Amino acid sequence: MPDSATSSETANRQAAAAPSRAWQRMLSGRRLDLLNPSPVDVEIEDIAHGLSRVARWNGQTKGDWAFSVAQHGVLVETIARRLKPNLKPDWCLAVLLHDAPEYVVGDLITPFKSAVGLDYKTLERRLMSAILIRFGLPGELPPSVHRLIKRADAVAAYLEATQLAGFSETEARRTFGRPRHFDTVAGDLHLDPWAPQDAKARYLARFTELAPGAAASGPGT
Repeated sequence: MPDSATSSETANRQAAAAPSRAWQRMLSGRRLDLLNPSPVDVEIEDIAHGLSRVARWNGQTKGDWAFSVAQHGVLVETIARRLKPNLKPDWCLAVLLHDAPEYVVGDLITPFKSAVGLDYKTLERRLMSAILIRFGLPGELPPSVHRLIKRADAVAAYLEATQLAGFSETEARRTFGRPRHFDTVAGDLHLDPWAPQDAKARYLARFTELAPGAAASGPGT
C-alpha cells in the first residue's frame, strides 16, 4: 500500500492540475459559465435580484439604502426615452439591461475598471452579448443605441453624483462635465434610493412592460 504522504502528494498534484471552477450557481438553479456565458443560463429574475443588491458608487451615497444598479438601470432607461421619445421598445430594453453583467461581476467604479484592463472588459462584453441574445436582442447593439446609452448614462451619473454621492455642482462639472440638455431631460428628477426588494420589483416590472414574453420565450425554456 502506498504510504499516506505519497497519497496526499498525488491528491494535491491532481487538485492543482484540475481546472478552476469558472461558473456561478444562481438562485434560479442555473450555472452560468463566467468565461464562456451561454444565453441559455441567463434569467431575468437572477439579473434583477443581483442588480438590486449591487451598489453604485461603491455604496458611498446618501440615504437609508444603497443606490442600486437596478434602480440606475430604470433611471437610465427613463432618461433615454426623454432624449429620444420615439425609441423602440427593443432599444428601451437594451438600455434597461445596459449594466446587466454587473449581476455577476459587480459594479466597478470607472477608475478601477481602467486599472483592471482588458480582461475585465472582455468578460463584461461576453456576458452582455449572452444577456442581449437571451432576450431577443442582437448580441452587438447598433452604434446609435450605444451612443444613446452613453448619453443617458452620463446624465444619470451627473444626477447621482450631485444628489447622492456628495459632489457639489462645481466638482461634478469639473469631474464629469455637465451633460448637454441636462435640465431638460433630468432637471425635474429627484433620486431616493429604493430598498433592494423594491428595486428588484420595479426593475422586473419595467422589463415585463418592455418584453412581456421575453422571460418565458428565450433559449433553454
